[in-house]
Amino acid sequence: MGSGMKGLAMSTTLVATSGRNTGSAASRRLRREEKIPAVIYGQGMDPISVLIERRDLRNALSGAAGSNTILEISVDGNVYPAVVKDMQRHPVRRTVAHVDFLRINMSEELTISVPVVLAGEAKAVLADGGLVDASSDTIDIVTTPANMPSEITIDITNMKPGDVIRLGAITLPKGTRALGDPDLAIVTAIAGSKAEVATAAPAAAEGAAPAAGDDKSKS
Repeated sequence: MGSGMKGLAMSTTLVATSGRNTGSAASRRLRREEKIPAVIYGQGMDPISVLIERRDLRNALSGAAGSNTILEISVDGNVYPAVVKDMQRHPVRRTVAHVDFLRINMSEELTISVPVVLAGEAKAVLADGGLVDASSDTIDIVTTPANMPSEITIDITNMKPGDVIRLGAITLPKGTRALGDPDLAIVTAIAGSKAEVATAAPAAAEGAAPAAGDDKSKS
Protein backbone atom coordinates (compact mmCIF):
# COMPACT_ATOMS: atom_id res chain seq x y z
CA MET A 1 0.00 0.00 0.00
CA GLY A 2 1.91 2.98 -1.29
CA SER A 3 2.20 6.40 0.20
CA GLY A 4 4.26 9.47 -0.30
CA MET A 5 4.27 13.21 -0.43
CA LYS A 6 3.31 15.85 -2.93
CA GLY A 7 5.90 18.58 -3.22
CA LEU A 8 7.63 20.57 -0.55
CA ALA A 9 6.05 23.55 1.13
CA MET A 10 7.21 26.49 -0.92
CA SER A 11 8.01 29.89 0.54
CA THR A 12 6.11 33.05 -0.30
CA THR A 13 6.66 36.69 0.55
CA LEU A 14 4.35 38.56 2.93
CA VAL A 15 4.82 42.30 3.47
CA ALA A 16 4.05 43.62 6.96
CA THR A 17 4.08 47.05 8.59
CA SER A 18 5.79 47.40 11.96
CA GLY A 19 3.90 48.67 15.00
CA ARG A 20 0.21 48.77 15.79
CA ASN A 21 -2.23 50.71 17.94
CA THR A 22 -4.15 49.00 20.72
CA GLY A 23 -7.68 49.44 22.02
CA SER A 24 -11.19 48.79 20.73
CA ALA A 25 -11.32 51.93 18.58
CA ALA A 26 -8.07 50.98 16.87
CA SER A 27 -9.33 47.41 16.38
CA ARG A 28 -12.48 48.67 14.67
CA ARG A 29 -10.43 50.91 12.42
CA LEU A 30 -8.16 48.00 11.48
CA ARG A 31 -11.15 45.86 10.58
CA ARG A 32 -12.52 48.61 8.35
CA GLU A 33 -9.13 48.87 6.64
CA GLU A 34 -8.92 45.07 6.26
CA LYS A 35 -5.72 44.90 8.31
CA ILE A 36 -4.83 42.17 10.82
CA PRO A 37 -2.60 42.66 13.88
CA ALA A 38 0.14 40.07 14.26
CA VAL A 39 3.34 39.30 16.11
CA ILE A 40 6.59 37.72 14.95
CA TYR A 41 8.64 35.94 17.60
CA GLY A 42 11.27 33.26 17.90
CA GLN A 43 14.55 32.23 19.41
CA GLY A 44 17.12 35.01 19.59
CA MET A 45 14.79 37.91 18.78
CA ASP A 46 12.46 40.29 20.55
CA PRO A 47 8.81 39.97 19.48
CA ILE A 48 7.81 42.37 16.72
CA SER A 49 4.26 43.71 16.50
CA VAL A 50 3.14 44.14 12.90
CA LEU A 51 0.11 44.73 10.68
CA ILE A 52 -0.68 42.68 7.60
CA GLU A 53 -3.25 43.09 4.85
CA ARG A 54 -6.04 40.52 5.13
CA ARG A 55 -5.97 39.91 1.37
CA ASP A 56 -2.20 39.40 1.40
CA LEU A 57 -2.43 36.80 4.17
CA ARG A 58 -5.21 34.95 2.36
CA ASN A 59 -3.19 34.86 -0.84
CA ALA A 60 -0.01 33.80 0.94
CA LEU A 61 -1.75 30.80 2.54
CA SER A 62 -3.81 29.80 -0.50
CA GLY A 63 -1.33 27.23 -1.78
CA ALA A 64 -1.29 23.48 -1.15
CA ALA A 65 0.68 23.87 2.10
CA GLY A 66 -1.97 26.14 3.63
CA SER A 67 -1.01 27.30 7.11
CA ASN A 68 2.26 25.32 6.81
CA THR A 69 3.48 27.65 4.08
CA ILE A 70 6.96 29.03 4.76
CA LEU A 71 6.59 32.80 4.77
CA GLU A 72 9.28 35.36 4.07
CA ILE A 73 7.87 38.24 6.11
CA SER A 74 9.28 41.58 5.05
CA VAL A 75 9.27 44.27 7.76
CA ASP A 76 11.06 47.60 7.35
CA GLY A 77 13.69 46.14 5.05
CA ASN A 78 14.28 43.02 7.17
CA VAL A 79 13.09 39.56 6.12
CA TYR A 80 12.03 36.92 8.65
CA PRO A 81 11.42 33.30 7.55
CA ALA A 82 8.39 32.18 9.54
CA VAL A 83 5.34 29.92 9.73
CA VAL A 84 1.91 30.50 11.24
CA LYS A 85 2.00 29.31 14.85
CA ASP A 86 -1.48 30.40 15.87
CA MET A 87 -4.40 32.10 14.17
CA GLN A 88 -7.10 33.61 16.36
CA ARG A 89 -10.57 34.24 14.94
CA HIS A 90 -13.38 36.58 15.86
CA PRO A 91 -15.89 34.62 18.00
CA VAL A 92 -18.88 35.68 15.87
CA ARG A 93 -17.59 36.67 12.43
CA ARG A 94 -14.97 33.85 12.38
CA THR A 95 -12.65 36.17 10.48
CA VAL A 96 -8.96 36.15 11.38
CA ALA A 97 -8.43 38.58 14.28
CA HIS A 98 -4.76 38.01 15.15
CA VAL A 99 -1.85 35.90 13.91
CA ASP A 100 1.24 34.59 15.71
CA PHE A 101 4.18 34.01 13.37
CA LEU A 102 7.05 31.82 14.56
CA ARG A 103 10.41 32.76 13.13
CA ILE A 104 12.19 29.63 11.94
CA ASN A 105 15.72 28.50 11.19
CA MET A 106 15.74 26.66 7.86
CA SER A 107 18.16 24.06 9.26
CA GLU A 108 16.40 23.42 12.60
CA GLU A 109 13.58 20.92 13.14
CA LEU A 110 10.03 21.90 13.97
CA THR A 111 6.79 19.98 14.52
CA ILE A 112 3.88 20.49 12.11
CA SER A 113 0.61 18.82 11.17
CA VAL A 114 0.53 17.79 7.50
CA PRO A 115 -2.75 17.06 5.67
CA VAL A 116 -3.47 13.47 4.60
CA VAL A 117 -4.73 12.96 1.03
CA LEU A 118 -6.14 9.62 -0.18
CA ALA A 119 -5.27 8.70 -3.76
CA GLY A 120 -6.66 5.99 -6.01
CA GLU A 121 -9.86 3.95 -5.87
CA ALA A 122 -10.25 0.90 -3.65
CA LYS A 123 -12.36 -1.10 -6.12
CA ALA A 124 -12.44 -4.25 -3.98
CA VAL A 125 -13.87 -2.27 -1.08
CA LEU A 126 -16.43 -0.47 -3.24
CA ALA A 127 -17.52 -3.75 -4.86
CA ASP A 128 -18.24 -5.06 -1.38
CA GLY A 129 -20.42 -2.04 -0.66
CA GLY A 130 -17.91 -0.70 1.82
CA LEU A 131 -15.93 2.51 2.14
CA VAL A 132 -12.44 3.73 2.95
CA ASP A 133 -12.27 5.97 6.01
CA ALA A 134 -9.40 8.26 6.96
CA SER A 135 -9.19 8.06 10.75
CA SER A 136 -7.09 11.22 10.80
CA ASP A 137 -7.03 14.24 8.49
CA THR A 138 -3.45 15.11 9.43
CA ILE A 139 -0.21 13.48 10.54
CA ASP A 140 2.13 15.19 12.99
CA ILE A 141 5.71 15.12 11.76
CA VAL A 142 9.09 16.51 12.76
CA THR A 143 10.99 18.10 9.90
CA THR A 144 13.20 20.96 8.86
CA PRO A 145 11.53 23.75 6.88
CA ALA A 146 13.57 22.77 3.85
CA ASN A 147 12.00 19.27 3.87
CA MET A 148 8.48 20.29 4.87
CA PRO A 149 5.89 18.49 2.68
CA SER A 150 2.69 20.24 1.69
CA GLU A 151 0.69 17.00 2.07
CA ILE A 152 1.10 13.26 2.58
CA THR A 153 -0.54 11.10 -0.10
CA ILE A 154 -1.68 7.56 0.73
CA ASP A 155 -2.52 5.18 -2.12
CA ILE A 156 -5.63 3.14 -1.30
CA THR A 157 -5.91 1.35 -4.67
CA ASN A 158 -5.00 -2.11 -3.38
CA MET A 159 -6.97 -1.99 -0.12
CA LYS A 160 -9.46 -4.78 0.60
CA PRO A 161 -12.31 -4.90 3.12
CA GLY A 162 -10.86 -5.02 6.64
CA ASP A 163 -7.44 -3.63 5.63
CA VAL A 164 -5.85 -0.98 7.85
CA ILE A 165 -2.97 1.33 6.99
CA ARG A 166 -1.11 2.24 10.16
CA LEU A 167 1.19 5.15 10.87
CA GLY A 168 4.31 2.98 10.88
CA ALA A 169 3.56 1.68 7.36
CA ILE A 170 3.44 5.13 5.75
CA THR A 171 6.50 6.17 3.79
CA LEU A 172 7.39 9.74 4.72
CA PRO A 173 9.58 12.17 2.78
CA LYS A 174 13.31 12.15 3.38
CA GLY A 175 14.29 14.25 6.38
CA THR A 176 10.97 13.80 8.21
CA ARG A 177 9.69 11.48 10.91
CA ALA A 178 6.23 10.88 12.34
CA LEU A 179 5.14 11.52 15.90
CA GLY A 180 2.79 9.04 17.53
CA ASP A 181 2.19 5.32 17.96
CA PRO A 182 3.32 3.34 14.87
CA ASP A 183 0.23 1.12 15.35
CA LEU A 184 -2.12 4.11 15.08
CA ALA A 185 -4.73 3.46 12.37
CA ILE A 186 -4.64 6.20 9.74
CA VAL A 187 -6.83 4.64 7.01
CA THR A 188 -9.38 1.82 7.42
CA ALA A 189 -11.28 -0.13 4.75
CA ILE A 190 -14.71 -0.77 6.25
CA ALA A 191 -16.65 -3.84 5.06
CA GLY A 192 -19.93 -3.00 3.41
CA SER A 193 -23.51 -4.21 3.03
CA LYS A 194 -22.63 -7.37 1.08
CA ALA A 195 -20.52 -8.65 3.94
CA GLU A 196 -23.39 -7.91 6.34
CA VAL A 197 -25.83 -9.85 4.16
CA ALA A 198 -23.44 -12.81 3.96
CA THR A 199 -23.12 -13.04 7.74
CA ALA A 200 -26.83 -12.46 8.31
CA ALA A 201 -27.94 -15.33 6.05
CA PRO A 202 -26.45 -18.20 8.13
CA ALA A 203 -27.80 -16.63 11.30
CA ALA A 204 -31.29 -16.52 9.81
CA ALA A 205 -31.04 -20.16 8.74
CA GLU A 206 -30.00 -21.20 12.23
CA GLY A 207 -32.90 -19.30 13.69
CA ALA A 208 -35.35 -21.04 11.37
CA ALA A 209 -34.24 -24.60 12.23
CA PRO A 210 -35.87 -24.84 15.70
CA ALA A 211 -39.09 -23.46 14.28
CA ALA A 212 -39.23 -26.29 11.74
CA GLY A 213 -38.69 -28.82 14.51
CA ASP A 214 -41.50 -27.30 16.53
CA ASP A 215 -43.88 -27.70 13.60
CA LYS A 216 -43.06 -31.41 13.35
CA SER A 217 -43.72 -32.00 17.03
CA LYS A 218 -47.10 -30.40 16.72
CA SER A 219 -48.21 -32.57 13.73
